Amino acid sequence: MDEKKPAAFHSLMLERQKGGTITGIREVISFDEKEILLHTEEGKLSIKGEGLHVKHLDLKSGQLSLEGKIDSLTYLGRKKDKKEGSLLKRLFH
Repeated sequence: MDEKKPAAFHSLMLERQKGGTITGIREVISFDEKEILLHTEEGKLSIKGEGLHVKHLDLKSGQLSLEGKIDSLTYLGRKKDKKEGSLLKRLFH
């Protein structure tokens, strides 16, 4: 009997713009005090701010904690949903 791997979970919890916790992390692409770029289960995530610091990282469990002033969170090139596209494209695919 084949056991299916459960779908990976991605969440983001922001704490008063001064830090937060992110799950579903696959890779830290780059980081400095102004930007952290991550590969998550939902695509690439850019976190911009000031004094950013990775406080805790566990790639095995996919968790990251960060601190610093967070100004923006932006998903870049999100994974496409299988249901995207025109109605005709979905009907005849």
